[in-house]
Amino acid sequence: MSLFKARDWWSTVVGNKEEFDQGCLCVANIDNSSGGQDKIIVGSYMGFLRIYHPHPAKPGDPMQVEELLLETQLREPILQVEVGKFVSGTELLHLAVLHCKKLCVYAVSGILGNTEHGNQYQLKLMYEHNLQRTACNMTYGPFGGIKGRDLICIQSVDGMLMVFEQESYSFGRFLPGFLLPGPLTYSSRTDSFITVSSCRQVESYKYQVLAFATDASREEMEQQKLGSGRKLAVDWVLNIGEQALDICVVSFNHTVSSVFVLGERNFFCLKDNGQIRFMKKLDSSSSCFLPYCSVSEGTINTLIGNHNSMLHVYQDVTLKWATQLSLIPVAVRVGNFQDLKGVIVALSDSGCLQCSYLGTDPSLFQAPKVEARAINYEEYDAEMNKLQKIIKDATKTKDVLLRSEKNEALALSVEVLPVLDSVSQAVDSEVRAEVIPSVTVKITLESRLTPLKTKLTVCVQPPLALTQDKFILELDTAIRKTAVLSAFLKGNCPPADLEGTALASYSTPTGIPRVTQCKFRFPLKLVCFPTQPSKAASQKLTIDTNKPPVSLITLFPDFAGSTDEDQLNALGFQLLSGSKITLLASKTSQRYRLQSDQFEDIWLIAKELVLRLEGHFRKQNCKDFSCTFSGPIPLQEYFEIIDHHFELRLNAAKYEQLLSERAIQFRAIQRRLLARFKDKTPAPLQHLDTLLEGTYRQVIALADAAEENQANMFQAFTKLKSATQLVILLISLWQKLSADQVAILEATFLPLTQDTQELGWEESVDASVSHLLKTCLSKSSKEHALTLANQLTIPRDTNRLKKHITLLYDRLAKGGCMSLNTDTDSQQLTMLPGSCTTIAESDLEERPASQDTTTMFTNHKHLTKQKAEADLPQDELQEAEKP
Repeated sequence: MSLFKARDWWSTVVGNKEEFDQGCLCVANIDNSSGGQDKIIVGSYMGFLRIYHPHPAKPGDPMQVEELLLETQLREPILQVEVGKFVSGTELLHLAVLHCKKLCVYAVSGILGNTEHGNQYQLKLMYEHNLQRTACNMTYGPFGGIKGRDLICIQSVDGMLMVFEQESYSFGRFLPGFLLPGPLTYSSRTDSFITVSSCRQVESYKYQVLAFATDASREEMEQQKLGSGRKLAVDWVLNIGEQALDICVVSFNHTVSSVFVLGERNFFCLKDNGQIRFMKKLDSSSSCFLPYCSVSEGTINTLIGNHNSMLHVYQDVTLKWATQLSLIPVAVRVGNFQDLKGVIVALSDSGCLQCSYLGTDPSLFQAPKVEARAINYEEYDAEMNKLQKIIKDATKTKDVLLRSEKNEALALSVEVLPVLDSVSQAVDSEVRAEVIPSVTVKITLESRLTPLKTKLTVCVQPPLALTQDKFILELDTAIRKTAVLSAFLKGNCPPADLEGTALASYSTPTGIPRVTQCKFRFPLKLVCFPTQPSKAASQKLTIDTNKPPVSLITLFPDFAGSTDEDQLNALGFQLLSGSKITLLASKTSQRYRLQSDQFEDIWLIAKELVLRLEGHFRKQNCKDFSCTFSGPIPLQEYFEIIDHHFELRLNAAKYEQLLSERAIQFRAIQRRLLARFKDKTPAPLQHLDTLLEGTYRQVIALADAAEENQANMFQAFTKLKSATQLVILLISLWQKLSADQVAILEATFLPLTQDTQELGWEESVDASVSHLLKTCLSKSSKEHALTLANQLTIPRDTNRLKKHITLLYDRLAKGGCMSLNTDTDSQQLTMLPGSCTTIAESDLEERPASQDTTTMFTNHKHLTKQKAEADLPQDELQEAEKP
């Protein structure tokens, strides 16, 4: 249950497929009952008039039949309904109904019923006026300062104001410069009519000026067009620069009143003379509003509904409350029903009528009672046998598993264009660059057997994004269809991977679901561009090869277009949202150096370098090419990235806790304020309103800080994945690991595609590394018997994780070999799938886990000449696991 959701007190659907607008709703004591309770009057464009008196037994109950007091169909569409003192000789309230060519005034009266059918209500026509012009809207009030009765003013679609003095027609006047009708209201304090013209100007006309002007006629219009004759003078004009949806006048007292104008994107409050008191820019497109006097002296509250089904409560320009509605309101009113005052009545254009209030009472769900019944075991056994037979028959289908790709029903291929788009397709990107490149991806699908309905999904890792990632294609046999999309960098950080996956899901003719996937890789120029190489850098890595060095122009022809002949051994790469990386090729030795100021930014260039070197020598039919890394592995920089990510996770937990505490405090203050407002004997608020406003500001500030921390944590997690993949690459080159062993390391250090508070990277990797240390990288069989005590909860710090990672690298440096084959003869232990063989005891002694974690490891071939510094008196793994 959310505090910011309107509590449904009573609701119904008015009519069937009828249309409504802002003038079709009115709330008043139309039957002049002694209790003073309001009724809801609703008129529709279909000509139906309905009057409701909601009184549910408890909030949320469905509408009862007796709550509909009256329903009748008039002959013409109803444009507007209003309630006022429209009949001479009495001050009782009557109902005015505006049609296109007629104005009708009715009296609504109730008759006490003596039978079970209850009370009866009837509609009696008091008088009507046939209009010579098509009406648009109307307003009413004590025109000319008259007391005890209300006069009616109707605006026609051609700009004529027609004034009716109850049963008689008074006069009609044309508005000057009229083009289209706008909202119309009456100000009793200044005795003037206020409207918004098609020139987007708020105009005020005095009633006395209208009354003493020349009668409206066709000749008068022609004279005004020619610039002669007596023109109607405007009192004051204000240009608001946009079309107005509604206009209303609210008075503080007899001496002060304000004119409120609701625009499409702004909300204006004007003084009596047309000067702006204040204005408020709205965040979304508004649909209706209702100003009313506030309990605070000198302020006015305003209800504003928008097309996002939200209802905002403003006190002057300050947003005091925002609540979610179940409909898009086109008209909103406030009424008093039973003992509940200030009920919000909202009406949608399709006829959804809702009465709600801004309460905080919880909606508790109670599970229904389960009916106790005897269990029929024979029936369950028969159903089980039937289901097993269906499963057995389904598994006998010959084409459950298609054994070769030639028999695949769907062929899927992906082509990434080698050149970037001439016109970038990037949308809503956060990258701070002049030009954000994009690349076109063409995905081709072909059905080989039968026509298929295929759902195509394209997945890339954030911060990369696609212009479209989902397609639904109808494939005919042997006819290819191509889906075209573009990829670009959306987030303001370098991606951790340039690979993507296309997934096509379909069903075979026998109803078996199938999935076909195809992986692809984006070009490096999508995330970086060439720049001048830099000599100074804090992070440097050197990769050795067993072949003569290759010119960087040959390896990176797409980045060497403007490179000088003297700089053929150096290239610069500038990431769109990162640092600069410099690649150097040695002229004499077989080495390549990568250097940058950020450790994690080297990953993309290092991976691209290895792939292009392997592809270059593969084209030359060179099968013995290999890359190596002789160290040292920069663990210190890697651990700093881990600590930064973990610190942001702790901050997120703190923000969540503080936000929960402030929300509890906010609800407690609301409950006390609600109790004070419901109390029949007024009591002082004791600054509870000030405390509520302060708590609300704290909640907003904490929410903004938590959102900013969430964005920073996403960038930190992306950098952590880049640094982790770079470390795995260096280890694989350092120890010459096979593809299966690299897959084990990737599954260990990259277990999550996204990071959450419930399951984070640190605890997942700690559990995975601990499993490796106790299985395939264990020193003895005793470690196999140890049980994992690590629970997947956020740790207090990263010391244990860093010790385990250091210990893992140390054992790899001393000859640890990871393999998918288990040695069951030597240990006679059951190994999990994907584990590795246990290494034998080495002559080399391991350095303590408590040693500085910044220790750099070199190739294990050179360790035979070194002497161990110390030996642990206890088991090394158990020492590392101590908090």
